[in-house]
Amino acid sequence: MRLTAEFWVHAYLARLRLADIPAFVVAHGDDTGGAVLVKLNTLDGQARVFQRSFDLATGDRVWIVLAEGAEPEVDAAIARQRGFDPDLWVVEVEDRQGRHLLDDPGLA
Repeated sequence: MRLTAEFWVHAYLARLRLADIPAFVVAHGDDTGGAVLVKLNTLDGQARVFQRSFDLATGDRVWIVLAEGAEPEVDAAIARQRGFDPDLWVVEVEDRQGRHLLDDPGLA
């Protein structure tokens, strides 16, 4: 049984709060089956956006970088993805150190 998107997002936000990393939901997607994008804003004009993907070699689900660079370019990439998928969740993480916790156990 898979977790709902809403449950995963709330658990992720709680994990970030415990690490004192500010984050918020920018776009609320479908509660049960929506995909999730995580935007990491390093507060220096740069950003990265991550999406879940399948590693074809192992069959594992992994977080990959969808876009990175100047924040307006990353925002444009997110807007394009939302144009394709209106059920998409977008979570923005703000951390100067570049922490996003996506590689941590339970989130990876």
